[in-house]
Amino acid sequence: MGVVTDIRSGRSPERVERAVYCAKAGRSGSRSVSLFWRIFSLNAAGLVVATALLLGPVTVSTPVLPGEALVLLGGLVLLLAGNALVLRFGLVPLQRLDRAMATADLLRPGSRPVVAGPAEAAGLITTYNTMLDRLEAERATGAARALSAQEGERHRIARELHDEVGQTLTAVLLQLKRVADRAPEDLREEVGQAQEATRAGLDEIRRIARRLRPGVLEELGLASALRSLAGEFATHGLTVRHHVTGELPALTREAELVVYRVAQESLTNTARHAAADRAELRLRPIPGGVELLVRDNGTGLGGAPEGAGITGMRERALLIDAALALEPAPGGGTDVRLRIPVAVRVPVTEGPR
Repeated sequence: MGVVTDIRSGRSPERVERAVYCAKAGRSGSRSVSLFWRIFSLNAAGLVVATALLLGPVTVSTPVLPGEALVLLGGLVLLLAGNALVLRFGLVPLQRLDRAMATADLLRPGSRPVVAGPAEAAGLITTYNTMLDRLEAERATGAARALSAQEGERHRIARELHDEVGQTLTAVLLQLKRVADRAPEDLREEVGQAQEATRAGLDEIRRIARRLRPGVLEELGLASALRSLAGEFATHGLTVRHHVTGELPALTREAELVVYRVAQESLTNTARHAAADRAELRLRPIPGGVELLVRDNGTGLGGAPEGAGITGMRERALLIDAALALEPAPGGGTDVRLRIPVAVRVPVTEGPR
């Protein structure tokens, strides 16, 4: 599997341009009266009525008669009620915008406040939505570049571990074998212990290199890579059952790498933090795409804030327009679901063996 490319950079400008066009079209087609003119018209109407009454047969005596006081108080109440209604309904869209801004999360895109209300409020909401589209596009582009650099660094480190450190430890192991053959009896046990420690270190370096650079994903495909990944966590005291459907819609190389990394991070979190002894890994087709499910029987998420691992999974999901959800599993534990949209479902058939 190659390095993740900047797959969102070609789409983000189109998305932003489309959002700006729709925003402008919505604003230009709006016939809503501005909040200024609503308040001005109401106050002007009240003043015009008051002036007409003063110029007409209605008069105010000194002292004010009870009937005249009732008329004045009634007019004042109507004027205040009209102002309250205009401000109340005029400020509702701004309150809705305030809630949307307070809960906005670029890692959970798509939620937008409805463009409604007076012209000023509608214009402000439209501008905010356009800004949010641009920020999401820029964040996705930046995340794609960062993850691409991260994958490149992973490959470089894995290659150096395998080629440099691995070969050095192999040479040390061979040298220790020659020393053990010549060592006196009282030293052979200590030399043997050094051999075992060196061999264990070499195995650990190879395991780390495989995790950094999933060669099985490049060579054998996603299904085999997920089965191999499930087997790796048996050494952590975790039993992982896996079920990968044979016929899946065709996924891009980037999507396959995202699926593998999300599954890897989910199982790593389960082994380290969930206090679970069983986990399940599924990859199956769903209407319109593919779903990855990683389920454990651990302690669950609780109220703990999301760490860097979950944030990284969300950023990877955004790269391929996938939806990531973390929710309680039936009977306890955690479900991690990754749903990847696929426009055209093409069954992948195995070739001749």
